[in-house]
Amino acid sequence: MKMSFIKHITLFCIVAVFVSSCVVQRSAVTGSKRAYGYSWEKEVQIGKEADQQIQQQYGVYDDEELLNYVENVGQEVLSVSHMRREDTDQKYRKTEFYFRVLNSPVVNAFALPGGYVYVTRGLLAHLENEAQLAVVLGHEIAHIAARHASQRAFEQQMGQLALIGGAVAGEELLGVPGQSVLQLGSQAAQLLFLSYSRDDERESDNLGVEYAAMKNYEAADGAGFFSALERISDQSGQGIPTWQSSHPDPSERATRIPELAQEWQQKGYEQNIENTDEYMNVIDGMIYGKNPREGFTKDGNFYHPDLKFQFDYPDNWKIINQPTLVAAVNENQDAISLMKIDSEADSPETSVRNYVTQEGFTVQSQQSTQKNGLNGYRALATAMTEEGTEYRFLVYAVSYDSNIYRFTNYSLADKFENYRPNFEQTSYSFAELTDQDKLNRKPLRLQTQKVDRSQSFSMFVDNLPMDITAEDVAILNQVEADASIEQGSWIKIPMQ
Repeated sequence: MKMSFIKHITLFCIVAVFVSSCVVQRSAVTGSKRAYGYSWEKEVQIGKEADQQIQQQYGVYDDEELLNYVENVGQEVLSVSHMRREDTDQKYRKTEFYFRVLNSPVVNAFALPGGYVYVTRGLLAHLENEAQLAVVLGHEIAHIAARHASQRAFEQQMGQLALIGGAVAGEELLGVPGQSVLQLGSQAAQLLFLSYSRDDERESDNLGVEYAAMKNYEAADGAGFFSALERISDQSGQGIPTWQSSHPDPSERATRIPELAQEWQQKGYEQNIENTDEYMNVIDGMIYGKNPREGFTKDGNFYHPDLKFQFDYPDNWKIINQPTLVAAVNENQDAISLMKIDSEADSPETSVRNYVTQEGFTVQSQQSTQKNGLNGYRALATAMTEEGTEYRFLVYAVSYDSNIYRFTNYSLADKFENYRPNFEQTSYSFAELTDQDKLNRKPLRLQTQKVDRSQSFSMFVDNLPMDITAEDVAILNQVEADASIEQGSWIKIPMQ
């Protein structure tokens, strides 16, 4: 039985993976033949389809100058990679590459097969110059060129790796549950969430340094970024950022990268390009951290200044805020409330009815409502999965400011009544946001500047915005908090 509501289950479902056949093709990196889970043509197709979904789900950062800058650096590094060499198969050389900046504060970078590379504004904030960016982009280009994801897919087919279903349930991409929130097809999800091996990561490090060095970038500078990653990990008391979870230890990489750069210098590749001025100028004014204009929480309330709405959520529930949806998830991760704009419905009733009349649903009750002066509609329904698991739903939609907002609340049927007050609290509290203090919230932005005097770093961070510590800013600048900053050096400070 197919039910589209399964697409939205972020905590109860897993991504099923099945690789039906293997393909033997030449490697762009080695030139030798080897087995892959997918043909290169299929990888390109999967990447193209998933790219649109990722852009929609997370949003591309709204700064054309910055986007063009990252694209240009990426294309420069790509031009000397194995994907563009004369002895490489034509199918690789003709594949277009795209470099995206995602609107996320999380320090993250990843690649999809077929030529799609992503970095977040959170990662860009933690880099010091164009050379470091070149190493990061080179690393991701290398994953695509070596077809590491497709290699892992083949090994998985051969039984060398477990299916990713259970693993994905615990994975996070850009700080949110990684499976159905993305709403990717199973093939795209497989290639995105399959962990690379440490050998894959070391190969990508080697190639990333090679590509950056061949364009005369100061590739050894990449070590500073990996040292910053280690400090982020130590500061949070958690594991290293998600995109690093299967990578070699950051301290190992910080040591190894200068050694790799030295090897390329000995081969005759001069490495003297840092382009710090260019880099600092292009990230000046970039949003730092979470953007409250796109939604923020305070004292058990979610506020969205740009769309001018608010709603309550239960104590100890976690809010996951994405451009296309807002989810509230309980501590036990067995109840969820998903709110999104229904762009296909022309009324709350249409929105709710379209949802609960899907195949597999049984409607128990439905009625019009009026909450907080807004017209709405709600329904109670149940649905059964193929495995016989029963879920119960409270679906509520409300009309506000030319949009239809729909809350889809659900849990296992036998737990629904326990969570029903929470679901009703969240859904029925939706209202217009009128508090001017909340409406006027502004994001922090990076202020980059060359210092006009030499002094202790602590002297530059004595008046930071709330919730930003001197150690945060020290990590951002890849310096120690007690470091001495020399005149003419660049620093980045988050400012209101």
